[in-house]
Amino acid sequence: MRICIVGLGVIGTTYGYVFQKAGHQVEHLLREGKKAKAPKSLNISLLDGRYNKKGDEKRDQYKVNIADSNAEYDFIILSVASGRIKDAIATLSQNHIRGSLILFCNFWNSREELNEIVGEYPYIIGFPTAGGRLLQNNLECVLFDHIMLEGEGKAGISNYKALKALLESANLKTEIPHDMVEWIWIHMAINAGVTSSAAKEGKIENPKELALNLMNDVHALSVAVKSIRETLQVVKTRGVDLSLYKNELLPYKIPATFAGIIMKQMFKKNELTRRIMTLHSDVGDMMYGCKCVYETGKLKHLDLPVFYTNMDNIFNVDV
Repeated sequence: MRICIVGLGVIGTTYGYVFQKAGHQVEHLLREGKKAKAPKSLNISLLDGRYNKKGDEKRDQYKVNIADSNAEYDFIILSVASGRIKDAIATLSQNHIRGSLILFCNFWNSREELNEIVGEYPYIIGFPTAGGRLLQNNLECVLFDHIMLEGEGKAGISNYKALKALLESANLKTEIPHDMVEWIWIHMAINAGVTSSAAKEGKIENPKELALNLMNDVHALSVAVKSIRETLQVVKTRGVDLSLYKNELLPYKIPATFAGIIMKQMFKKNELTRRIMTLHSDVGDMMYGCKCVYETGKLKHLDLPVFYTNMDNIFNVDV
């Protein structure tokens, strides 16, 4: 199949690598100013969780192919930070790139708003279970064995079976929640609770250090659970029935102290999760999610003392 990746970011390139290894034609759509500076290849350092729960360490090379304008693709993978979907769609349209769009990003929009932003592109909502960092020509990344994906009944694409075949060719499983829009809101709320707790002293400029401190501290993890319980109330006030996401929310139902102990053990044993926590370094993207949840909570006059206190500390330091 022919796959277009919008940009040369961590998520798109990680999946571009595994699709290229599976024999598919993968190309990256870059802005004119970035084409000349784009590397011909990247050094890949991957903790691959597709075949081993502990992850296999792999090192490889990834050939970077640049997409031309006026091209048709089977699928276009769009993974952008901080709510920049509209700009990415404009870039696709200006370059006359066509194909079924896979949204692989956080957003706080409703489905109706997404329909308006995406416009004429057929699209499906998914969510990557991967992460990492790209420094110069070196991509250090983590890949789990599945992605989150919208069910065929809610998908806005006609080639759903081809998408499943693409994922299976790269040994990627799918998990289908009740609703992908709601699931992403929940995911953002959980991340907001975690991020705000990790940075509760107000300093967020060193995400790796904050992640390590949080994962090794039972009390801090207990505070994070309390914060997550609060941020989930923001999602609930948006009309989401949280009982439809019992599996995702089960860890936050048990007493916070016990949850902190369990989470510390999980981080200690699960290198995939631990690695992805320490590699995530996009402060702007982290704060986008936190601010979305914070502003909605304030707008709806919700009482979220732990989350608000942590966020106010961050805002005060930012100022």
